[in-house]
Amino acid sequence: MAYGIVKQTGGFIFVDSVVARETVFTIYLPCYQTSEVNEAQKVLSHSKETENEEGEGVVLLVEDEAPVRAFASRALRLGGYTVIEADSAEVALKTLEDPSLDVDVFVTDVVMPGLDGPSWVRQALRDRPDVKVVFVSGYAEEAFEEGQKKIPNSIFLPKPFSLKDLTQTVRKQIH
Repeated sequence: MAYGIVKQTGGFIFVDSVVARETVFTIYLPCYQTSEVNEAQKVLSHSKETENEEGEGVVLLVEDEAPVRAFASRALRLGGYTVIEADSAEVALKTLEDPSLDVDVFVTDVVMPGLDGPSWVRQALRDRPDVKVVFVSGYAEEAFEEGQKKIPNSIFLPKPFSLKDLTQTVRKQIH
């Protein structure tokens, strides 16, 4: 995940390790000139004006890795979504036992301990057939493509993803 984020910014990450002593990660990120930052802010401001960045809806986020879940949750909340977090498929299914809970989209990791993403989603969709689904995974989409075809209203978002990638994907699924 860290490698993907660093590479997306145009940076480099190096690992130096000495067995039984230490491991050092060195990260180099590009330096931006003030004029480049101002230009980037203008572009960002323009895109917010032309495209409704503020989302609305309830997202059930299911991710077993706490740092990834925190990153995704923060991105979605900053995008205007209400986020319910679950650290496993089993917790997600337990959460969905509340019939008064309205969820617009499931965002779930594909590979998790216990029930995997497609398995728990199939169970959840029995009672909530209109909920949209975003599957996320560090594995290639082809690794679970056959199972995904059987799940209606689902799309795939490869890891690592940016904040913008995630919020735009969720927005497209909801609308």
